[in-house]
Amino acid sequence: MSLSDFFSPLNMASLRPEEGFFTSQLGFRATLHETQFPDLDEGQFDLAIVGVADDRRAVGNEGCALAPDYFREKFYRLHEGAFSSRIVDLGNIRAGAEVSDTYVALKTVVTELVKMGILPVIIGGGQDLTYAQYMAYEKLEQKVDLVVIDNAFDINDDGEEGIATRSDAYLNKIFLHQPNYLFNFSNLGYQTYFVNQDSLKVMEKLYFDAHRLGEFTTDIALTEPVVRNASMISFDIGAIRSSDAGANANATPNGFYGEDACRITRYAGMNDKLTSIGFYEFNPAYDRNGQTALLLAQMVWYFVDGFYNRKKDFPLTPKSQFIIYRASLKEGSGEMVFVKSKKSDRWWMQVPYPSGPTKNERYHLVPCRYDDYQTAVNGEMPDLWWRTYQKLS
Repeated sequence: MSLSDFFSPLNMASLRPEEGFFTSQLGFRATLHETQFPDLDEGQFDLAIVGVADDRRAVGNEGCALAPDYFREKFYRLHEGAFSSRIVDLGNIRAGAEVSDTYVALKTVVTELVKMGILPVIIGGGQDLTYAQYMAYEKLEQKVDLVVIDNAFDINDDGEEGIATRSDAYLNKIFLHQPNYLFNFSNLGYQTYFVNQDSLKVMEKLYFDAHRLGEFTTDIALTEPVVRNASMISFDIGAIRSSDAGANANATPNGFYGEDACRITRYAGMNDKLTSIGFYEFNPAYDRNGQTALLLAQMVWYFVDGFYNRKKDFPLTPKSQFIIYRASLKEGSGEMVFVKSKKSDRWWMQVPYPSGPTKNERYHLVPCRYDDYQTAVNGEMPDLWWRTYQKLS
């Protein structure tokens, strides 16, 4: 089956300005699926826009299936930055006869694009589509570090069997899926009053990372190491405060500011490890004057800008581009090794696999902050190091 079988072409008559695009606008620069499906030759494209027109499992947010074209109307009028983009827009994945059919289509598309070295930028649809995005990595047989930007944990008990799930319960399917390809899960921006305390205990038990919105109110840059650890990202537009992104039936007063969301997505673009990203739950029915559509377009613009400003300092080669730092813990309980990139000034810590000493000692590299190094210099073990070590056990 060809990927073209899953997609509906774009109706550019409703998306293109009457006077046409300026040569500097993304709508002129991108390759668009209008009549003939684009030839996805390896190396020709870097990024692919993938719309998903399915909201049947978006709890309380019916209408978000219309998101992709409203996003495109704003995105393609933005001007290209200081980069030369190679973007292809494949159109919209048609809603299947069953939701599970849509999941299979999205899973297949993401798998094939990642194989080709093309990073899919998914515009949904409900956030339950994250499950299909994740399932793409099963076929690739890759371990997944999943980062979700959301104001709650979507691990409610949906009480259902089978592949179908809901936007408020898709994490159940991911956490319990066998074989398990999930190495780490991180949530950015949860708000405690939206979270069942039992869910927090589950996160602690699994050594997952959960970060309250309040952790980033003084410095959004604190999100960067968390985002840098992701191999896939799911961004719920509901994580942004309603005054900045009201186009969501479940929008709430508090959340990230619009400019913070743009910084987070730029960090995501700069992540050499990231291979897919999805933006979900944008509902045009609640959009005032197209402002949320424009914010989402700007978020993706910043993601593209970050992508073309990648430092290519992961994996950590060549060694000449990195500085090694060592810190001794209190009472001689051990030594920690940190690595700093000369290119970007970003930090990683080495966490050894607990398999015992071997001739070829193996380490897991975890993005971290300078503060983690300072903690180790003061003789204390950073929490991030310990949680990672437990997952490696």
